[in-house]
Amino acid sequence: MNFKSLSLCGLLLVALCCYSAVAYQIGLGRADCTGPPVEINFMGYANIKQVGRGIHLRQFARAFVVEDNNRNRMAYVSVDAGMMGYGVKREVIKRLQTRYGDVYHNDNVIISGTHTHGAPGGFLMHLLYDISILGFVPQTFEALANGIYLSIKRATENMVEGKIYLSRTTVLNANINRSPTSYLRNPAEERAQYEHDVDKELTQLRFVDREENILGAFNWYAVHPTSMNNTNKLISSDNMGYASLVLEKEYNANKVPGKGKFVGAFCSANLGDVSPNIMGPKCSLSGNPCDLLTSKCPPNEGECFASGPGHDMFESTRIIGERLAEGALRLLNEASQEDYSGREVTGELGCIHHFIDMPNYNGTTYNPMTRKIDKIRGCQPAMGYSFAAGTTDGPGAFGFEQGTLTDNPMWNLVRDFIVPPTQDDIACHSPKPILLATGRATFPYEWQPKIVPAQECHIGDLVMAAVPGEFTTMAGRRLRNKVRAVAAATGGKDVDVILAGLSNVYSSYITTPEEYQAQRYEAASTIFGPNTHTIYMDVFERLTKALFRGETVEPGPQPPYMNDRMLSMNTGVIFDGHPLDKDFGYVKQQPLKHYKINDTVVVTFVAGNPRNNLFHEKTYLTVERKINEERWKVVHTDASWDTRFIWERTHLILGFSDVHIQWRIGPNTLPGEYRIRHFGNYKYILGGIFPYEGQTHSFTITED
Repeated sequence: MNFKSLSLCGLLLVALCCYSAVAYQIGLGRADCTGPPVEINFMGYANIKQVGRGIHLRQFARAFVVEDNNRNRMAYVSVDAGMMGYGVKREVIKRLQTRYGDVYHNDNVIISGTHTHGAPGGFLMHLLYDISILGFVPQTFEALANGIYLSIKRATENMVEGKIYLSRTTVLNANINRSPTSYLRNPAEERAQYEHDVDKELTQLRFVDREENILGAFNWYAVHPTSMNNTNKLISSDNMGYASLVLEKEYNANKVPGKGKFVGAFCSANLGDVSPNIMGPKCSLSGNPCDLLTSKCPPNEGECFASGPGHDMFESTRIIGERLAEGALRLLNEASQEDYSGREVTGELGCIHHFIDMPNYNGTTYNPMTRKIDKIRGCQPAMGYSFAAGTTDGPGAFGFEQGTLTDNPMWNLVRDFIVPPTQDDIACHSPKPILLATGRATFPYEWQPKIVPAQECHIGDLVMAAVPGEFTTMAGRRLRNKVRAVAAATGGKDVDVILAGLSNVYSSYITTPEEYQAQRYEAASTIFGPNTHTIYMDVFERLTKALFRGETVEPGPQPPYMNDRMLSMNTGVIFDGHPLDKDFGYVKQQPLKHYKINDTVVVTFVAGNPRNNLFHEKTYLTVERKINEERWKVVHTDASWDTRFIWERTHLILGFSDVHIQWRIGPNTLPGEYRIRHFGNYKYILGGIFPYEGQTHSFTITED
């Protein structure tokens, strides 16, 4: 180009064009956030018997950070946890601001739980969600807060100039609708716009540096991580977490899980009514189909359970996880081809955040059925009868049925003994019969949140709507369509919308108003009443308008600070003991001398309680292969798919316990000499926590 021939105006125009091109600074990070693996109840199924006994897959927090050339920044974290609590987010922000000042704040940090039901609870700070965990668990809270903080810190330290690409693919045979009769309540003309009654589309953001070297990929797909059922007692990130491990293994060659530069995440979307148990619900004793409306079985035919494609929950987790990972890898492989259908994300970045007082929300909405403006309001939180029925992924107890529209005098008596609903509550939630008036319960602190966050960020022409609960399939579709339409009308932009589920706080489910009438589990757990989804539609419409107009919104009322009011019935480790002739780390069961591919190695160590040290960024076990006389290489840890770390209390009074380590020898295992090591800490009866380790004899593996 001959710059001499350009006028001054032309030079200014060129300069403006060059300046307007938005360059992103991008960073990705990952950190261990595994909670206490033993003696703590899991969060998800509300099963008091589901108490941790060890680890199958560790929990990780995976973060991306993006900044535009105006220094607008956002951070998104997908964490292997049941959901997210506002107390955790507040603590993460506090730690970030201690290090980075006001770079990170409530508006520009999104924290989303994958919704695994195989991880320890006790971090949500609302009584109903923590009661089956026996209260608040500081170790769980700290593990999550520190892991999430570290993932953002590492992403920040890894920031380089780069690009973002958006692409989509269809993944079949990975999810079904677990409340299909509720879905059918939605208008026929609306349902006709979609091929399936669940979303089958996997959405991927691919992050690369300016030389197109891949940094990582975040993937959103609508499915419950409930392949591991309510009998599981080993920490597991379930199908979504395993998909992340498969994806990361592909790009982090020769690294153990949780290590390597490439970060691959699978994140929650509108999964409210979506199950991975694709073989469908059947009666456990007879094998006959359950009743579609109530999800009940006739007498003597057992409970109604949905099962996955494998012969047990571990195989089902692997199959669903691999199908998700295959979809993500398909997109990544297509990215290098000429006919790549993805697109680059471009434009400036912005975020907006607002707290909503849901019970006191008053607004209006257009009713397409009556073609009139209707008034809408929220209700005090309450759970319906069908909440106690559970789902086909994990049935409830006491004979409750899904789809219950009438109350019961006996259960009402129990409810009213705890705290009775007002007549206004009953009318507001209709047709939901109220089983627990959680919004009226205040002892010893709030039972469910009343103030919830709505958050929206856009990276150029991509919008992320962060919602504080489990949107059903159609509820999520409507919200995405609303945000897309408002962005087009306000900013003249054709945007893509990602719904980031279970973000920032947990407020149970969000169904469409039509699905609410059916009062299956999801509707009974829509805690702010029949207008809940309509309120979110109204709020996100206003947020989208403000975001694309560059306007600010009022922060809204702050959630109450309850850290100093937490109660817990969980006791800590008192002391650890060992038999007189067997010290900590002693190998009670040695491996055999020789194994073949597909065999399982089982060894046992005298152990301390794993809660003495959670070994973040470390491991309770290693499987090691001998390289030469002086060197052994770690090939597996307690985060690996092929290992299981199982703790057993052998004497309560004397504090004895054992650790059982299982290693299934996978088909890609190299022949050679191996050993297994165990690392732990014990608590001395007179005080103090001390490390120990144990090591087995070596053993050989051959191909045949």
